[in-house]
Amino acid sequence: MHRRRRTALTLSAALIAAAPLLTACGNDAHPGAAAVVGGERIEVSTLQAQVRDVRDAQQASPQAAELIKNTGQLGQVKLNSMIFDRILQKAADDAGVKASRKDIQSTRQAAAQQSGGEDQLEAMLLQQGALTPDQIDTAIRREVLMSKLAQSLGANTTTPEGQQQVLAVLVKTSEELGIDVNPRYGAWDVKQVRLGEAKTPWLTQVTKEAPPEQAPTGA
Repeated sequence: MHRRRRTALTLSAALIAAAPLLTACGNDAHPGAAAVVGGERIEVSTLQAQVRDVRDAQQASPQAAELIKNTGQLGQVKLNSMIFDRILQKAADDAGVKASRKDIQSTRQAAAQQSGGEDQLEAMLLQQGALTPDQIDTAIRREVLMSKLAQSLGANTTTPEGQQQVLAVLVKTSEELGIDVNPRYGAWDVKQVRLGEAKTPWLTQVTKEAPPEQAPTGA
């Protein structure tokens, strides 16, 4: 796997990460929903399940205390990624691109080989991206779709111009869908295509080689 591709996978992984288990949604307009995207609900229970799975995996790690400490807003970041995935999916559909099962499998195999094996890949992504093994394919699918979307636009994402080109499409799609987030989790920043208050302090080290203007993958 090329360095740029590996970085993209790490970025995608880091988008899915850590906080205490969340309580019931307080949004009067959409009770029980953490967010509504294009009229489709993201249930608090679904969000809680992802958080719980990560916490269980972290607790089973020898570095449990450190992993939990370094992922202090897991609920917000998981929701951020869930919203972003829906935006990316619509943008990809509009562009006529898809991430096939073969694409995902081959990318995961290459990532595992690069990491020294599947076990090593899973351990790395739990540490760097707060991903459980069952969540890795979702992160890889995001990477594949981002890459194919950029290709369909003729955008070179190694350059600020190419990144901004992809960002513009995601911003437009985000605006079209309309994102209604329960205030408990922050406010949606349309221009940055992310939850405005979703802090991801562990991203600093993981993404330090990536340009600051990199097209967002929900981070």
